[in-house]
Amino acid sequence: MKLHREGYTIMAVTAIVLIIINLGINYLLPDGYWIPRLVLIASIVIFFLVVQFFRVPSRVVHQSDREIVAPCDGKVVVIEEVVETEYFKGPRRQISIFMSPLNVHVNWNPISGVIQYFKYHPGLYLVAWHPKSSTENERTTVVIRNKEGIEVLFRQIAGAAARRIRWYVKEGDKVEQSTEMGFIKFGSRVDLYIPLDAEINVNLQDKTVGSVTVLATLK
Repeated sequence: MKLHREGYTIMAVTAIVLIIINLGINYLLPDGYWIPRLVLIASIVIFFLVVQFFRVPSRVVHQSDREIVAPCDGKVVVIEEVVETEYFKGPRRQISIFMSPLNVHVNWNPISGVIQYFKYHPGLYLVAWHPKSSTENERTTVVIRNKEGIEVLFRQIAGAAARRIRWYVKEGDKVEQSTEMGFIKFGSRVDLYIPLDAEINVNLQDKTVGSVTVLATLK
């Protein structure tokens, strides 16, 4: 396991602030008080939590031309037929994955292909499970077309706490399935829009492992 580059600044600032707080507490309070020890323990816990937000575990990734893999760790909260209005402007199957603050926050490409469409949308910061978060929150929209001409759309969606979306792709890029495409700091949600005839391989409340779990099989 390694730590993601998106967390370097936050981890460094957190460490410096906690060290200053602990030095200040030890200076202001006489020896023997329990408060410095309590602050030290709390500081260690806080720093550990911040560090775990940016962990990148080693994984045996999944690659297949016929399968769509999970773009993130989390829990499946939506599987339904919807009308996608931004790009397809027609019916698609939506699969939504909620990322909690305890999940790995890296995002991966769900299929191999070429980025046909990319757009960043500034927006609100509603809680990730709010029905309007997919269309009102800060988000990115990415469409990948595979070599068979099948397109899959997915969105990184910011939440109430996750206000830092990062992406490393642009239109015209050729990407490989299960490779890193972005990062959402402190969790949120990712929506996928796939063809209606794709076979769904997950159920509501299933936990996903990004770059590994097969969400659906293409016809």
